[in-house]
Amino acid sequence: FIGFHVSKALLARGEQVVGIDNLSPYYDVTLKQARLDILRGTDGFSFETIDIADNDPFGSAAASIAGVDRIVHLAAQAGVRHSLTHPHDYVRANIVGHLNILEFARAQSSLKHLVYASSSSVYGTNRNLPFSVDDRTDSPVSLYGATKKADELMSHSYSYLYKIPQTGLRFFTVYGPWGRPDMALFLFTKAILDGDPIKVFNFGEMMRDFTYIDDIVSGTIGALDHPASDQETGVPHAVYNLGNHRSEPLMRMIELLEDCLGKKAEKIMEPIQPGDVAETFADIEPARRDLGFDPKTSIEVGIPAFVDWYRDYFGIA
Repeated sequence: FIGFHVSKALLARGEQVVGIDNLSPYYDVTLKQARLDILRGTDGFSFETIDIADNDPFGSAAASIAGVDRIVHLAAQAGVRHSLTHPHDYVRANIVGHLNILEFARAQSSLKHLVYASSSSVYGTNRNLPFSVDDRTDSPVSLYGATKKADELMSHSYSYLYKIPQTGLRFFTVYGPWGRPDMALFLFTKAILDGDPIKVFNFGEMMRDFTYIDDIVSGTIGALDHPASDQETGVPHAVYNLGNHRSEPLMRMIELLEDCLGKKAEKIMEPIQPGDVAETFADIEPARRDLGFDPKTSIEVGIPAFVDWYRDYFGIA
């Protein structure tokens, strides 16, 4: 989802992009193929079907990726709840896969910068609001969050040992057109249109820093264009929050969705789920200062944009 939009933006400014994905069936592969078809129709884009967690994953693509000078590593097994039932998927994709990216980066003499996706899930039981990159992140409440924190630590060690410039981005609840079907906005939209009930966790007492995809893209490319420096710490590794800097009530998101769809949701109120947190809220001042990050899209704008895409993609009047 994010990789598709970042690739589109990079191609639009004239970059050559090699896309890598294993097209995992974790969610609808048809949606992934539809995204890929759009990219394949763009000059400057090529694609390799690769599972980054395989042994020597890039050997078969040596010619395609020769001379790569920047990497945007967004591949991962996502989803907090899925990690409760499929933990090995997360260790394989998020830890072994991340290690393989680091080893690939280490072997590239031309490499200028590696940007990788972390997650707001690393904050775990942190109660300081807004979440700051200076807060402790050693109390994860999900295996997913633990693997993302492990990625940050692995990247720091490779930056220290091999002087690889790296930037980690802690994404906060990314949504928008072409989004993931396992995310709440997508699930709720489908259920409301189908006349099915929606599950509202923590009895609706949830707050999320919903971040629109266009803002995430601008922050990711801003990071790519500003490689981490080793001037202050001696290690060319930095981590930033990319959020909207607004913590919105989940019930407000549902109200906006109901307005867009013209239908009320049947709500089943349930307790908070294992591995989940009640509130997320990003302190983005370091990203503003260093990356020029300036999110502009409120949920009052972003949710209607998602619904318009959803109706168009699924042919719903």
